[in-house]
Amino acid sequence: MADWALFVGFGFPVRGREQKSADVFNEAISYWGELQGRGELEGVEAFFLEPHGGDLGGFVLLRGEREQLDRVRATDEFQRLVTRAQLIVENFGVVYAATGGEIQEQMGVFLEASAELA
Repeated sequence: MADWALFVGFGFPVRGREQKSADVFNEAISYWGELQGRGELEGVEAFFLEPHGGDLGGFVLLRGEREQLDRVRATDEFQRLVTRAQLIVENFGVVYAATGGEIQEQMGVFLEASAELA
C-alpha cells in the first residue's frame, strides 16, 4: 500500500449552492474513480463527518505513491475540479498526507531536527 495520500478537505456548501456542490463532488469522485481504475491512484476514500462544531464537513483521501499523486495533482482536470470546488464549498483545501511507512520516515526527520534545536 502507498505511503502517501492527498487529503482533500471541505467544509459546507456556500448557501444557495448546495445542489451545485453535490454535482461537483460527484464529478470529482467519478473522475478519481476513473484514475483508480486506470492505476493512476491506488485508492479513493470519501468521508462525511457528523456535526461537531468545526468547519470540516468531510474529506477524501486519494492514495498513491508520491510521484503518482504529483502527476495527478498537476493535471488540468484536477486543477479544474479544485477551482470549481473552491467556488462553491467553504474551507476547501488539498494537502499531502504521510501514512504507512512514510510516518516512520517523517518521524525520523522530526526527531533529527528536534535534536539539532535542543
